[in-house]
Amino acid sequence: MTDAPRRPEPPETGSTSAPAPPRTGLELRDGVRIPRRQVYSWALWDWGTQPFNTVILTFVFTASYLISESFLDPSVASLDDDDPLRVRALAELTSGLGLWTTLAGVLVALVAPVLGQRADASGRRKAWLGGATGGMVLCMLALWFVEADPAYFVFGAIVIGLGSVLSEIAGVNYNAMMVSVATPRTVGKVSGLGWGLGYMGGILMLLLVVIANGAGWWGMPTDNGLAYRVIAVGCAVWAVAFVWPIFAFVPELPPTKGRAKVGFFASYAVLYRDILGLWRTARRTFWFLLASAVFRDGLSGVFAFGAIIGSVSFGFSPDQVIIFGIAANLVAGVSTILIGRADDRFGPRSVILSTLSVIVVAGLAVVFLRDLGPVVYWVGGLVLSACVGPAQAASRSYLARVTPAGKESEIFGLYATTGRATSWMSHGLWTILIAVTGATIWGTLGIIAVVLLGLVLMWFVQEAPVADA
Repeated sequence: MTDAPRRPEPPETGSTSAPAPPRTGLELRDGVRIPRRQVYSWALWDWGTQPFNTVILTFVFTASYLISESFLDPSVASLDDDDPLRVRALAELTSGLGLWTTLAGVLVALVAPVLGQRADASGRRKAWLGGATGGMVLCMLALWFVEADPAYFVFGAIVIGLGSVLSEIAGVNYNAMMVSVATPRTVGKVSGLGWGLGYMGGILMLLLVVIANGAGWWGMPTDNGLAYRVIAVGCAVWAVAFVWPIFAFVPELPPTKGRAKVGFFASYAVLYRDILGLWRTARRTFWFLLASAVFRDGLSGVFAFGAIIGSVSFGFSPDQVIIFGIAANLVAGVSTILIGRADDRFGPRSVILSTLSVIVVAGLAVVFLRDLGPVVYWVGGLVLSACVGPAQAASRSYLARVTPAGKESEIFGLYATTGRATSWMSHGLWTILIAVTGATIWGTLGIIAVVLLGLVLMWFVQEAPVADA
């Protein structure tokens, strides 16, 4: 994780012109020795907050609780599992959750780049990171109040949507701070480490859930959704226990020079000028933001709805969903850490194109071979998991390699905005296809279509600069 400082090249004899300043934040860090403690302190934020995505959003709280029969009318919940009315009612829950997450994506699109821009200008990325992380923790605590009753479904969906907004805003400044702990030679490895540790943190939380369930929750009553509500509180405690090192040991990036502080709404005018500047002077960054907006939304759909597909379409029990989640996160964590090294060697674009291609093939197999039973979901789902993490980590690495120095939070804010602004694509297609067909499995095609479109767009994006070995 460290690089020995490089000896500066002597100036050419007779040269009177000063060398051009580095264009990106990573170039400013070239040759700097990064203490391992800083790298791991940064990566632990992913470890601490990943259970929100893994346990709350994907495998346990939403998939096994919020879109379960606990939130159906009792007369509908008592019907046979294959009764069309019951199937339709469960599909309405999944599409309803998709609606609220879509609205959350719109809110992220409106505020993320401006908040990132203001963090750059003030040099207070840690403060923004801390506030958003704290809000996400409060949302997890609020899920304690989501009792097993249809009357609480909307409240639960709203809290989860708000939590996802705060998670994205926190992620903007977390991603920007990666420049503090990486160099051009290590950024792929560092980005992969963060994603990989995040998946490992999700695994451990899922294991704790399995152990507690196997022990009968140590005599704790489990009616009224109490077990799931305790899990949400446990995820909040986990986050608090592990996110603090980033605030203690990772250095703050300096504020952007020459940028005057403006009001919140005036920030949108500054943002508009900055986007025009990207088009004129950093067009590769502009096109990457567009392409990644599409394929990252498809990737988010894979994990947002993957466990729901297993639960509703393949009949996995809550325990089976959790076991699959453990296996999926283990595969994703290992593959992301390992492929991060390929990122530094071959470039992030190559990693992205390869992994997206495999995702499209595996996703289609899950849909059209579903009659073969759960083995299709196991194989296809694990292949998908092995590719989603590396694609996400390489995408973050790519943007860090091309972001102008001093604009890290703003550009990563645009990164969040363009990704979440297109969340209507995977979430919207998921919702529409389920509403039209009345079956959850067909929503998968909407997600895969978005990934495929992103893959096509990424072919036209140039590779980011990669440091010589």
